[in-house]
Amino acid sequence: MTQTQKDRPWLIRTYAGHSTAKASNALYRGNLAKGQTGLSVAFDLPTQTGYDSDHILARGEVGKVGVPVCHLGDMRVLFDQIPLEQMNTSMTINATAPWLLALYVAVAEEQGADVSKLQGTVQNDLIKEYLSRGTYVCPPKPSLKMIADVAEYCYTNVPKWNPMNVCSYHLQEAGATPEQELAYALATAIAVLDELRPRVPAEDFPALCGRISFFVNAGIRFVTEMCKMRAFVDLWDEILQQRYGVENPKFRRFRYGVQVNSLGLTEQQPENNVYRILIEMLAVTLSKNARARAVQLPAWNEALGLPRPWDQQWSMRMQQILAYETDLLEYDDLFDGNPAVDAKVKELKEGARAELANLDSMGGAVASIEYMKSRLVDSNAERLNRIERNETVVVGVNKWIEGEASPLQTDDGGIMVVDPAVEQEQIDRLNTWRAERDEAAVAAALAALREAAQTGANIMEPSIAAAKAGATTGEWAEEMRKVYGTYRGPTGVSGSVSNKTEGLDDLRAAVDAVSDKLGRRLKFLVGKPGLDGHSNGAEQIAFRARDCGMDISYEGIRLTPEEIVAAASEDDAHVIGLSILSGSHLPLVKDVMERLRQAGLSHIPVVVGGIIPDEDAEKLKSMGVAKVYTPKNFELNSIMGDIVTLADPRNLAAE
Repeated sequence: MTQTQKDRPWLIRTYAGHSTAKASNALYRGNLAKGQTGLSVAFDLPTQTGYDSDHILARGEVGKVGVPVCHLGDMRVLFDQIPLEQMNTSMTINATAPWLLALYVAVAEEQGADVSKLQGTVQNDLIKEYLSRGTYVCPPKPSLKMIADVAEYCYTNVPKWNPMNVCSYHLQEAGATPEQELAYALATAIAVLDELRPRVPAEDFPALCGRISFFVNAGIRFVTEMCKMRAFVDLWDEILQQRYGVENPKFRRFRYGVQVNSLGLTEQQPENNVYRILIEMLAVTLSKNARARAVQLPAWNEALGLPRPWDQQWSMRMQQILAYETDLLEYDDLFDGNPAVDAKVKELKEGARAELANLDSMGGAVASIEYMKSRLVDSNAERLNRIERNETVVVGVNKWIEGEASPLQTDDGGIMVVDPAVEQEQIDRLNTWRAERDEAAVAAALAALREAAQTGANIMEPSIAAAKAGATTGEWAEEMRKVYGTYRGPTGVSGSVSNKTEGLDDLRAAVDAVSDKLGRRLKFLVGKPGLDGHSNGAEQIAFRARDCGMDISYEGIRLTPEEIVAAASEDDAHVIGLSILSGSHLPLVKDVMERLRQAGLSHIPVVVGGIIPDEDAEKLKSMGVAKVYTPKNFELNSIMGDIVTLADPRNLAAE
């Protein structure tokens, strides 16, 4: 192993954005001053799903999990005093990626930047949105076309920009095994390259392949995760050379950014998360030949809520210490020739190749969405089962539970709380923007955008024109919905009777007994109000309830409170479970409870799950919520027992 000239460190980022464009801009400039070397923008759920801040579905969601960007004015404020020509900006945006990139280009031009010099990434990966994250807008085929539009535009106009970040991060968050994460991500990349291939001259295609990047996850089993990254490098090189005939090794390089695992962060003893984050970072930095090009780390308290600036700074310091204080960047790859590593990499590649062949036999990634979704739900169920059975040890959760209270959780609860007034202020700014723009220019720009979409032309240039004219995020997305239609992704949870009975005999007997009293099968409705697309928890609750013998109703994500109450009435539900992880639980649950009362359904017990501070849990209970569950309530069978008790007619009569 030889010592070499010291490598440049990876891009150091923090994933950030909240409340307003102005507040987020101040956060970005502060982080850059602290030594951050690239930006990673988090957008709020309305922006991600193509709604303006005043849309009914945006209620309670504005500024919660990211920054609201409704129009060019918001984007202008977001990057005020940040010279975009000199910045490397990653935007975690998918369904509305063409639009946000259009706004970014428009702001860069206003700043006088040379657009061809812009550097950065739009995630722009819709397939994993159908599988795990849920911020899709349109059906898969037109979405794939829009991904290709962005790639084609960038190749011609913004050659240093990564037009797509194949995102396996959320696949692991949804329970993917390493082999599934490898296969599903690579199948997505293949689908995009197949779509792009006819769009450019054959001699230009290898360079276009070279602009496709990846965004991955690194979990706590860091040896396996490091081997997974080495497998990614090998498999991507293999695919580009064998399937696409890319001969230049530069264009076959596996280029990826990473955020390490948030799924494994615990609400219990949250200070332990600092060690988890550090160990997970090692998986994507130790092996030089598989090292990340950009790293962003979650904060220790993300299982509790929105991190404060100090929490983000702490995670950034972790990166800086590894990059600048240690000698890691002075050596060649530390693992080349290691027999244990080579054997694990070989095993992962063989498993991924087998699953890729399986997907290929089904017609590729787009045709396999329902299959992949069901496999992820199964894998996640098995992951949770192992934790419940204590086969997987999680320190502070199912072992060594006793501990001292964390001094890091100060009077503010150890998290940042978004001021509820932010939403109305954002709506007021949006209305002012609409009132002051040239409506005729906006109408003409939207008509041109619609025509481009209808004729199959590239939508990027008309999107940039619409951005400059003053169109809004909701208006842009509505044109896409009109032309391409909307879509409701698969849930991965079958409603059919389950044959999975291991360890559930007592619960199944209890469900049978209560069902006999009710005169029909216990009906449990699981609903996800608002725009939160993190469906893993809801899926696992529905999955286990089905295995316990309940009659479940779960229609997936993005339902209005009105739709949930209507479904409860139509299904004659015995218990309603609401899942909200975006922090918008108070306004959304209040709306549901009020509508239940108005519909004469206030007798139906309601349980709520999410990332919910203790103070908010008490507020929910005062609204009439029967039970509140947070990530620390990981024993699903205990939750099932509560649902059976709540549905028991004797208990309802006692109330």
